[in-house]
Parts: sequence; C-alpha cells; structure tokens
Amino acid sequence: MLERRTNHDDLVDHLVRTTPLNRGEAGRVVMDVLAFFDETTEECVRRRHRELQAQGLGNAEIFARIAEELPRRAVAPPALSLRQLRRIVYG
Repeated sequence: MLERRTNHDDLVDHLVRTTPLNRGEAGRVVMDVLAFFDETTEECVRRRHRELQAQGLGNAEIFARIAEELPRRAVAPPALSLRQLRRIVYG
C-alpha cells in the first residue's frame, strides 16, 4: 500500500527526528503553525482583542498593545493607527 504524502511531510519527518514528538503530534504542530501564518491582519487583530479583553484589559491598553505587536509578526502588515485597529474590531 502506498503512503500518501503531503507537502509538509518533510517538515513533519524533520520534527520527528529532532524532537520527542511522534508523527501525529508533529503533524498537528505543523498544521497549527501554518494556520498561525495564514491568519490575516484583521483576524489577528480580532483574536488578540478577544484574548486581551478576556484578561480584563481596557480598550485603550488593548489597542496600544496590538499596535505594538503587529510589526513583530513574521509578515508584518503596514502600520495601522489605533483608529484603524478599532475599525477592524468594531466595523
């Protein structure tokens, strides 16, 4: 029986060889990382707003923190003003 391979099997194989992860765990890690990098700026802003709001932070601190975090993303979006961040969350 032929094993079906995906585009990311080389990375999964590498993780299995170099970490204590088994193949299933390594596959889930790869999929989680890919999902993280597929997240749009708008999705990221909304997710971080929810996470920080759940920690009890107020909007002024939330939007300042998000504005500080965005340039550090792997593929940084263009600079967004606090007003633009609010519009992403609230429309």
